[in-house]
Amino acid sequence: MVGFKKVKRWLKNKKFFHPILLTYKSLRALERTKNIFDLLWYFRDVFVFSRLSRKNKRLVFNLADIYPCLNDRASYTPIEPIYFYQDAWAAGKIFELKPKFLVDIASSVKTMSIISQYLPVLFVDIRPPERVKLRNLIFIRASATELPFKGNSIECISSLCVLEHIGLGRYGDKLDPFGTEKAIEEIKRVTKNGGFAIISVPVYRENVVFFNAHRTFTRSYIIELFHSFDLLEEKYIYDEIFDEFIPEKGLGTGLFLFRKK
Repeated sequence: MVGFKKVKRWLKNKKFFHPILLTYKSLRALERTKNIFDLLWYFRDVFVFSRLSRKNKRLVFNLADIYPCLNDRASYTPIEPIYFYQDAWAAGKIFELKPKFLVDIASSVKTMSIISQYLPVLFVDIRPPERVKLRNLIFIRASATELPFKGNSIECISSLCVLEHIGLGRYGDKLDPFGTEKAIEEIKRVTKNGGFAIISVPVYRENVVFFNAHRTFTRSYIIELFHSFDLLEEKYIYDEIFDEFIPEKGLGTGLFLFRKK
């Protein structure tokens, strides 16, 4: 590794190698795009910017330092609609409910890091993040099927796009055909009377296992599993967000706010 770094520094200092480095890095980037026409505008921009950069004496521009990014030139910002609508909806519910703290089961850690700036979050996962720390975000290593909390102790618990994966081994968890059902039983056990559960799962016209990616569920089955809870709100994502379950639209994502009776 040390030898490679020395060679890299030597090449960087030899300007007659810079066009070779430019071509090499560009071709490596092209492997990820599979579109040779991307190189045309990229080479054009490199050489135009190399002339323009002479006007800014405070920044160094060197052909040896190019870092081709060929996938971001678009007329719109790409968005994954499921996580866009889901996380915005869930955050809105949490801020509306104003719990003293939130227990989250393996949802997006990025979303939970933002929510933790407004209230403490206990983040439960069999694979807790490493090397990151935030004052109000506490990571707990545990399984969703064996939550480390007493019964009737949690005011608000969330799990977004997680329950459908449990027991399929995709994330290193133990294989279990009842993984989703067991996790929901644990959510029901630890939620206190009058407390809230905020969940999302794939919804479909039938209950299906797409091994080992995820499961899908009917609306009626999810409500049946939460029979001891009142359903306060439901939304459904089919590219856009809807107020009702629409099986004919195919695979969607159901968003549910439950309150324990």
